[in-house]
Amino acid sequence: MDTPHTPTARTPLQLAALIVGAAFLLVGVLGFIPGITTDYDELQFAGHESGAHLLGVFQVSILHNIVHLLFGIVGVLLARTWSGARNFLIGGGVIYLLLWIYGLLVGHDTPANFVPLNTADNWLHLGLGIVMIALGLVLSRRRVTAER
Repeated sequence: MDTPHTPTARTPLQLAALIVGAAFLLVGVLGFIPGITTDYDELQFAGHESGAHLLGVFQVSILHNIVHLLFGIVGVLLARTWSGARNFLIGGGVIYLLLWIYGLLVGHDTPANFVPLNTADNWLHLGLGIVMIALGLVLSRRRVTAER
């Protein structure tokens, strides 16, 4: 007997996008927690002057944390559909590769470093970009459809 609303199972692609989106949400929240973010008293809205570091390693600002939160929200919302999940992972991965290139090109102590980014951020962005694109491509090779 069919129920009025049978939820569809998430595909591995959608699950990956949901996990990545949730991770960005978590990182965005953690960036606002003193102790997890060291030198919290040096947290600035934006710019290279922000002396706060998530986990004592990754330079963050209020803007940086907000971007993580927004990216996470987008990921969770887009994970609801197969195409949305694919677009989030591949498109988001491209964005992170561009951010990695941007971080390599701008000086760490210049006004152009408004996010802010340090060397640890740059390497993390490279890894995130590669992993997100790989997940999006590998998990979308064969679209899985739910059989009834």
